Amino acid sequence: MCILILLAGLIPTQAQQITGIWKGRVKSSNLELKIIKSGDSLTGTSYYYSSKNNFRRYSIKGYFDPETNDVIWWDDVLLSGRNPDGTEAALSVADFNCPGEDKMLLDGSSSVRDNKDISKGPLHLQKTGSSSFPDEWDWVIDNYTAGANNPTIIDSIAQLATGPVVYPDEKEMPAPLVAAIPPKEEMPVAKAPAAMNKNMVAKMPVSNQEKFASRQNKLQMVIPVTAPVIELRFYDNAAIDGDSIAIFLNGHVLREHILLSGEPQTIKINAADLQDDNELVLVAENLGSIPPNTSYLVAIVGHKQFEARLFADEGSSALIRFIKEKEK
Repeated sequence: MCILILLAGLIPTQAQQITGIWKGRVKSSNLELKIIKSGDSLTGTSYYYSSKNNFRRYSIKGYFDPETNDVIWWDDVLLSGRNPDGTEAALSVADFNCPGEDKMLLDGSSSVRDNKDISKGPLHLQKTGSSSFPDEWDWVIDNYTAGANNPTIIDSIAQLATGPVVYPDEKEMPAPLVAAIPPKEEMPVAKAPAAMNKNMVAKMPVSNQEKFASRQNKLQMVIPVTAPVIELRFYDNAAIDGDSIAIFLNGHVLREHILLSGEPQTIKINAADLQDDNELVLVAENLGSIPPNTSYLVAIVGHKQFEARLFADEGSSALIRFIKEKEK
């Protein structure tokens, strides 16, 4: 457990401590993690690497609970490197602890981001003062207690970091980024879909169970379970256009035919009924008149509130994971 100490003129040191550069391993993979705390939310970048010239870089999202020192984060957008199918993106759960005055650790485990049943192994990271991969977050980390902890600054840099991935002229790029770009001949080429025939139409999924089973789940939010009841409020995210959804919890139908509107559709879940790690999947029953199916979720867990914009269509469903805090 890390001790919370107040410094005159500065923010709490616990906020300082979680913000920074962390290095270590996830099972057999090298990892450098840059965490920036804003409120209870975390952002930053993760680097999985075998050398300085061979790495994958993701933007990350996550949450930190200063009361329990639990840290949850996940790889969000692949910014550079090669990982076309997304199977390497991870979700990690760790305990932030300080076994010595100058030693800070993150100890926990990782799983495949979009499939909690596939473990990526134990995770052990230690805070360090230097980075092997310079990026836009270094300035924020270096100046965090001198004003760079301002949420507006952090949000602006996060938007800059997660902008569209562009492959510029390799001659203008630093060596590490050049090495991370796939050769042009290996980049995927979109193909026009084959014309649909009567047999294909007949095989299209019609029930919500078939839609749930046939579509890819994409993680869009992780919520730590820290209260006896979780209240979920679903709204239509944009123009009210007839979007309808079905909700599955751990593979079972929770509710169907939820018509989204400006008024919340509310679902309450008892934490006692949940497993340690749970998957709630939002399936689009239709796409409304303005595709894709978009919803706005407000999740209330005790005194905390989490918000997310969820997207689902005929090929993918929105995945939310609920993770219970483990007893220490």
